[in-house]
Amino acid sequence: MINKKLNIALFSPNENPYSETFIQAHKNYLDGNVFYYFGTGIGIRLEKHKAMMGYYTNLLLKIYAKITKKSSSYIWKKRILHSLKFNNIDVVLVEYGTHAHHLREVLRRSGLPVVVHFHGYDASVRSVLSDCGNYKEVFQLSQKVIAVSYVMKDKLLSIGCPSKKIVVNRCGPQPEFEEVIPLFSKKQFLSVGRFTDKKAPYYTILAFKDVLREYPNAQLLLAGDGALFNSCLNLIKYYGIENNIKMLGVIKPEEFRDLLKESIALVQHSITSLSGDMEGTPVAVLEASIAGLPVISTIHAGIPEVIIHGETGLLSKEHDVDTMTSHMKLILSDVESAKKLGAAGKLNVSEHFNLKKHINLLQLTLENAKK
Repeated sequence: MINKKLNIALFSPNENPYSETFIQAHKNYLDGNVFYYFGTGIGIRLEKHKAMMGYYTNLLLKIYAKITKKSSSYIWKKRILHSLKFNNIDVVLVEYGTHAHHLREVLRRSGLPVVVHFHGYDASVRSVLSDCGNYKEVFQLSQKVIAVSYVMKDKLLSIGCPSKKIVVNRCGPQPEFEEVIPLFSKKQFLSVGRFTDKKAPYYTILAFKDVLREYPNAQLLLAGDGALFNSCLNLIKYYGIENNIKMLGVIKPEEFRDLLKESIALVQHSITSLSGDMEGTPVAVLEASIAGLPVISTIHAGIPEVIIHGETGLLSKEHDVDTMTSHMKLILSDVESAKKLGAAGKLNVSEHFNLKKHINLLQLTLENAKK
């Protein structure tokens, strides 16, 4: 007897944002028929489909809603329920706890098994937890809840998620990054990520500024975009270090890989923001490490679960700019040690945090949820 492939409904609040490569990995690598629903509210769409229900069915729905004075939310929820039934969905995977909260009525009414994948801010920002009622309803309707680090697991437990429902499954880097062979050819540090409070790019700039006193020709490349982008530009101009720091904006994965080849380390000064916002397990850290580059970062969220201080990278406490500066100088002063750290990191991530392991555990979680 041949087992039928799962029909998986994958819900994401966004279509294809550059910073959410992990969601694209779920869409592309899960073994099943993946129906990708993206957007929120009335704007939710099903990828590769013009509509979630036929023209006349949709017309009748809108007429009924108008006659009975139903809200617009009634319409989009009915459309999704119709689509889930029409496509014979077996199991639902929702990216982000906040999105599961948004969809909670639909998920409950569908009667389908639900797996909710938390990623970072959705499990840590205090105002988000409050707005979502500490996810009480989400935890009740979910068969399984995925955390990307043990720190996140503890956070979910603290707000009431049953331990038996939590699966710790760290994200994995795209396999193309394992093929990178770093040359360590430049005194160049690389930082990749959104310009947000929890990634604190200004601390990376301040740490690097002090590196320049000893290594005036060193370079720092900052890739990404976000609310703090202009503030970081101003900081660079204030210190007059425009010749040493390049702001690249958003880059493509292949550009990231090319920059990893020529750089000496990835730098990321992650912190817990005043709002409580935290990382999950940063994908850029995983990608750099499996590429064979040492990672200079902080003891924050899931990072110490991936980067072993003194073995695969160098870690400092959050807000400790001076120690991060020392770590950057250490890498510049001893390229052979940098190569050893990078090689150990490549082996560590390849064995314990690869994408195949991540997808296999996610696949198993979905299959068990259906049973």
